[in-house]
Amino acid sequence: MSKPHDPAPFDDPWHAQLFALTLALSEAGRFSWEQWTEAFGATLKEHGQAHPLDGSADYYAAWLDTLERLLDAAGLAGAVEARRTKELWERAYRATPHGQPVTLPS
Repeated sequence: MSKPHDPAPFDDPWHAQLFALTLALSEAGRFSWEQWTEAFGATLKEHGQAHPLDGSADYYAAWLDTLERLLDAAGLAGAVEARRTKELWERAYRATPHGQPVTLPS
């Protein structure tokens, strides 16, 4: 008898990377896990007021929003810097041939 396929814990690779980054930042003392869970809960509540959350893409969008807010509040990565980096990343990603590593300009 075959065992049912267990779903992957993350739908997309970036979900796992975001989780790992958040955990590493917390373990490095950039914020406590208690601060994280409180902020994340507030973000989920805020995002959930607009529409019911599906527990996948919108869950990780809320996760990313929370992490960006915490990093901004701690002075580690300001909102303007994060927005600029996202724009640079998107341009670099779109200009990179498939299968090649994406690099940001120095």
